[in-house]
Amino acid sequence: MAIRVFQNPVSPSSRLVIQLLWALGFLSLVAADGGAEVGYGGGNGGGGGELELCNNDLSNFLPPPFGNLTNVVCKPIWNTFVLRYTQNEDNVMNIVLSAVYTTGWVGIGFSKDGMMVGSSAIVGWVTKKGQARVKQFYLQGSRKSQVIADKGELPLTGIPSSVVLHGPRIYLAFQLKFEKQPLHHQPLILAFGFSYPNHLHLSHHDDKTTIMFDFNAGSASDAPSDLGKMKKNHGILAILGWGLILPFGAIIPRYFKHKDPVWYYLHSVIQLVGFVFGLAAVVLGQQLYNKIGAHFPTHRGIGIFILVLSILQILAFFLRPSKEAKIRRYWNWYHHSMGRLALLFGALNIVLGMQIGGVGNDWKIGYGFVLGIVLLSVIVLETLKWIKKSEEKKMASTFQMDPVQ
Repeated sequence: MAIRVFQNPVSPSSRLVIQLLWALGFLSLVAADGGAEVGYGGGNGGGGGELELCNNDLSNFLPPPFGNLTNVVCKPIWNTFVLRYTQNEDNVMNIVLSAVYTTGWVGIGFSKDGMMVGSSAIVGWVTKKGQARVKQFYLQGSRKSQVIADKGELPLTGIPSSVVLHGPRIYLAFQLKFEKQPLHHQPLILAFGFSYPNHLHLSHHDDKTTIMFDFNAGSASDAPSDLGKMKKNHGILAILGWGLILPFGAIIPRYFKHKDPVWYYLHSVIQLVGFVFGLAAVVLGQQLYNKIGAHFPTHRGIGIFILVLSILQILAFFLRPSKEAKIRRYWNWYHHSMGRLALLFGALNIVLGMQIGGVGNDWKIGYGFVLGIVLLSVIVLETLKWIKKSEEKKMASTFQMDPVQ
């Protein structure tokens, strides 16, 4: 790839000073008059922060064709990140991403569903020796070894990609050509890390976000953190509802029936609260599906199946026959079986969701802790129940009368 460098790497003594430019750049974006689409006119600086960032003359430091583009759409999108692009009738798109740079790497990922896993990214950096690097990476999984260099699904053309360090900003420029249709609404993943890649292995990002960008209108349809917050809340609600509250609610009838009728009301209230949490998780999941078109049929199908089972359990509460009714035993069998089936698929879907989301160890440890509490509670209560039954059997055999001869 053709790469040009216009500045030596930052010395360690000045790294802290230059890192402050991240904050200063962000403040300039906040102070700018946002919202309007900005065209790049080249040459002169603008009056506001957004205009000033977008009116830099790229021809002074970017190689062709990126330095002499016309009708460029320019938009600050997150922190100090600024996106410039053109798209013609042949579905050829030129993209120039810039951001304040100190050390490490800067990247932009193209995702099918807003998730990191399965996305392809263009990442650029300047080594300690001043050598610029730009690579496409395929994010096969959440582990460092699964971020593969020189792989990906982006339709790069024969035009060499470029990385340029100009002033305090790094510029990533690349060209894509789409065969069937131009790019419209696209989930973009923006990230940076302060540590240098080691043998083409990217360090973990220091910060990232996901936005839904409209390349027709030149605008982001969501606040940068909305999708991330929705995904996080979706996972938290699912773990609390299906991983913690509902399992504890199911424990009540098995181990506390001797506390009649307290156990019944306690079981009903806990399960109702768990149902609300689970329903909220499904609603958020559906909103994510509508916003980013997330295509995970297995995860989505299991979620809908669990919701149907939980609704049937709620209906069963109102159709509960009396203890003397002949069909009570069949109702009990149905209620217990459907409940256990729902909890089983709930746990399965939580694990599947974490795998799809490419979550970190903190999520895995957190759910493992929740699951451990539930399992430990069941083991302790089951042991106490078995001990109590054994004592009752011994007591009954002690007072049993001998048969009459």
